Order: sequence, then C-alpha cells, then structure tokens
Amino acid sequence: MKDLELKVAEARSNDVGRGIARIDPLVMDKLGITTGDVVQITGKKSTVAICWPGYPEDEGFGIIRIDGFARRNAGIGIDDKVRIKKIEPKIATKVKLAPTEPLRIVGGETYLKSYLENRAIARGDIIDLNIMGRKIGLVAVAIQPRADAVIINYSTEIEISEKPAGEIKESKIPRVAYEDIGGLREEIRKVREMIELPLKYPEVFERLGVEAPKGVLLYGPPGTGKTLLARAVANETDADFHSISGPEIMSKFYGESEENLRKVFEEAKENAPSIIFIDELDAIAPKREEVTGEVERRVVAQLLSLMDGLESRGEVVVIGATNR
Repeated sequence: MKDLELKVAEARSNDVGRGIARIDPLVMDKLGITTGDVVQITGKKSTVAICWPGYPEDEGFGIIRIDGFARRNAGIGIDDKVRIKKIEPKIATKVKLAPTEPLRIVGGETYLKSYLENRAIARGDIIDLNIMGRKIGLVAVAIQPRADAVIINYSTEIEISEKPAGEIKESKIPRVAYEDIGGLREEIRKVREMIELPLKYPEVFERLGVEAPKGVLLYGPPGTGKTLLARAVANETDADFHSISGPEIMSKFYGESEENLRKVFEEAKENAPSIIFIDELDAIAPKREEVTGEVERRVVAQLLSLMDGLESRGEVVVIGATNR
C-alpha cells in the first residue's frame, strides 16, 4: 500500500470523539482512499481512524485533522508530520478494554458497543468515554482477530476488565485537548508559540541561540479557561503537570510555604518537561509595594529565586493565573 506524509491539525469540535480523520481530498485521490475507508496513522506510534474528506479550506495543503486522543495514540502533536496509508480492517469478534483508573461500569458493555459501533480501533489505542460529564480513558488491551485494525459492530463481544491497564499511567491520558477549549483561538496560538514549541523542540531554540520563556501570565475573570488552557498545553506536549493553588501553599509555620514551593519546582525538574501552573498567583506574589507581611516577602523572594534558577531551555515552564 502507498503511504504519504501529512501535517497534523486540530479537529473541529463536531468531529471530536468520533474516531475519524479529516484528510485533504487531493491526498485521498492520490492514495485511492474513499470516505469510510480505514487509514493507519503513524507518528512515534500508530493508530487508526475512519477517513472523511477534509474541509474545502484545507484542500491542497496536505493536512490531516484528528482529535486529541488520536494524536496521543499516534504519539504526535499539532503541526507534527505523520504518515498515512489505507489498510483493510477485519470485523472484531471480541475486544477487551481496560480502564486507565480503578472503575466499575455496571452494564457498560452494552453501552460501549453502541458507542463504538462502526468505529475502527487498534490494539493499544486509548478510547475516550464521557460518563455523567466525566471523561475517562479505556485501553484496547486485546482484539480478536489479530489485525492492524478492527471494526466494532453489533456482533462484537465487548469485555471490560476490572483491573486498570497497568502500563498506562492515568496522568498520561489527555483529559483536555485544544478542541475542548472554545473561543480562545488567538490565545491558544500565542500560548502554543511561547510554551509548546520550546517544550517539544528545546534543541532548536538552543541551536538558534533563542531564549525560551520561563513563564507566562494568564489573566482574566474566573471561568474564562485559564486552567483549562494550561492543562491542554501539558496534555498536548506530553509534559508533567504540577498545579499550585496560591492560598493553599501558604502556611503559618515558619519556612513551610517556601519549602512547599521548592518541592514543586524540584519535582517538576526531575520529571521534565514539566509545566507548573500557579492559580491565584496574586495570593502568593502580590505587587512588591503591596507586600506587608514577613511570610509574603519570603514567599515572593523564594518564587523569584526558583524562577531565576530555571534554565531557559523550555524544560520547565511556569504558568501563572490571576483574576486581576
């Protein structure tokens, strides 16, 4: 089978969670792919999706639009290159799924069969599932018959393992992708430019002699998506996410607030690339002229010292959020 390299773009919101890939129609013609065919998408890993034609504005640009779970299954991010080829799937007789965290779904097999009907999956794929507004991940730990891809239909037997998939860390499941954030297209573009690129390609910045930003401040009223945006960047870059709430880190005991900060920064360095998200930053780092207490002075000094100690290679980035 012929294959071709395409550039990854984010899926539109109405395509998220459907297991489809929107592909440039010119590429579909070139590879002999028609709507409904199954394609294998290969980045660092491989996954499969059902092909749909791309949008008119994507024609001629060699673009494939896939959602956050497909990107994670292929081990790639937005703007990365993937290779695609048409494959012939088999009808699944049995699929065994394991949750990524301890979970019991009563009667889940029937629901899952209807949810996944006519969807293509490969062994090892993580499938997203929304239950009562909660997003969970299920790993396809076994498929029958053995094949590059199988299609689930009404006759497929679905088995849900009571034991979680041990090899998949729950923290590695993309709870939030860029497609989950509405109305912040320009903000996402800027944050990707400042944070995602240095985290994913630190060697490029080092080679060019460009200093990557150590921190970014997000500001806006509560509920506008500051935390969501920080989590999405961490998920899309496969970075460790460390969240600090300003008021929670403060302690009445001498030196404990500074120690709490140091621990978070040390853990982030050990698990780099990492993102440290400080919510309500103004609670621990107000304007210098507004600092009155001794504890606040020490915490501000400690935070500045820790940020000064970060190497500007994009391996650890601090994102602060404030309502002011």
